[in-house]
Amino acid sequence: MSLPRIFSLVSSTDDLSLLADLALAGIDGFQVRDKAATTRELVELTRVVLAAVRPLGATVVVDDRLDVALATGADGVHLGEHDLPVELAATVAPHLLLGATCRDREAVERAAAAGASYAGFGPVHDTASKTGLPAALGTSAITDACGVLPLVAIGGIGPGRVRPALDAGAHGVAVLGAIWRDPDPLAAAKELVRELG
Repeated sequence: MSLPRIFSLVSSTDDLSLLADLALAGIDGFQVRDKAATTRELVELTRVVLAAVRPLGATVVVDDRLDVALATGADGVHLGEHDLPVELAATVAPHLLLGATCRDREAVERAAAAGASYAGFGPVHDTASKTGLPAALGTSAITDACGVLPLVAIGGIGPGRVRPALDAGAHGVAVLGAIWRDPDPLAAAKELVRELG
């Protein structure tokens, strides 16, 4: 399974009717993240995302919840620092794409040793999409941390910030507000994909 170059985070509050069009536009990864959803709601949301984008070749990972990823047949799970340890997920589900949230090279090295497939690295820039985050790391932190695991840069990634993240050494990027808060999410997605080069 190839690691996507651009993940769109998606929740139940987003316009799910656009999912297939986003995949056709070149969004090759979707991360289901809905902190307010019940387990049943998260299962249903994941099923909707899978049905919309998997036939078009996109990869679907579930944020935080290995149980939901396994129950729905998703392609992977992304684990934060307070979630199930990566090494346990790797033992239970070695076939899944396993992402780990990392903020520096040491964390990336620990994630690699634990069996992670990639590191979600950030926040690279300030973001309004998630509260309680540490200060933005800047693109130079990507360069300092690259070479251990593929890095997916996250945090304030939008137009004009995709190419700098890649040039700094990131494999790809993850976005939320740059798509879903834009008046035209599909046009925004196409612009971000163009920046992948």
